[in-house]
Amino acid sequence: MAAQRIFIVEDDLKIAELLAENLRKYHYVVETANDFDQIIEEFETFDPQLILLDINLPSYDGYYWCRQLRQQTTCPILFISARSGEMDQVFALENGGDDFITKPFHYEIVLAKIRSHLRRAYGEYAPKQEERSIKVGRNVLFMERMELHVKKAIIPLQKKECTILELLLTHYPKVVSREQLLEELWDDQAFVDENTLNVNMTRVRKKLADYDVSSSIETVRGAGYRFLLHEEEA
Repeated sequence: MAAQRIFIVEDDLKIAELLAENLRKYHYVVETANDFDQIIEEFETFDPQLILLDINLPSYDGYYWCRQLRQQTTCPILFISARSGEMDQVFALENGGDDFITKPFHYEIVLAKIRSHLRRAYGEYAPKQEERSIKVGRNVLFMERMELHVKKAIIPLQKKECTILELLLTHYPKVVSREQLLEELWDDQAFVDENTLNVNMTRVRKKLADYDVSSSIETVRGAGYRFLLHEEEA
């Protein structure tokens, strides 16, 4: 089994490095946050299987980042904080966290909780469910894996890329409206910039092109988008 990846979002560099060093002894692959205004971008680049998240952070607090991360991932998020009040723990869980560890902590407790959550999310205690997939021509989208399989290529996807393809393939060959895409991709459309959907659509198109997938996404002016199946992949 490949080493599991853990992302530490902690602005106390000493604590972050000690945590990382300790976890690496147990063969986890660990990255610590470098830019606390670019947490989502760093998350997407590293693609971790578990996140340790502090509450007191520069710019935005851990509650804010947990809500943003939950739009990208269902992986376990464990809060680590010097705050010990009951309401802090309530806020952490209500904003998408899975557990709360109070500083100062024993590394053995942190390690035990990490192992427990990883087992429940990916291991022997993970719920066994029939895997969902959508097939259009030779394009097969596996939603839980967040992968698009096209002939021999396996294309890894980010959460929003997967959601876009899920909608387009589900409705193929029909057009999916921008409003429907916005509603599925973001809970509150009022805070979504008009260009945000365009940016995400461009990322999906680029990823298909990077893997030499001939099928593409067509813009239907005034209506929305639809998946265009190329004859090579029909």
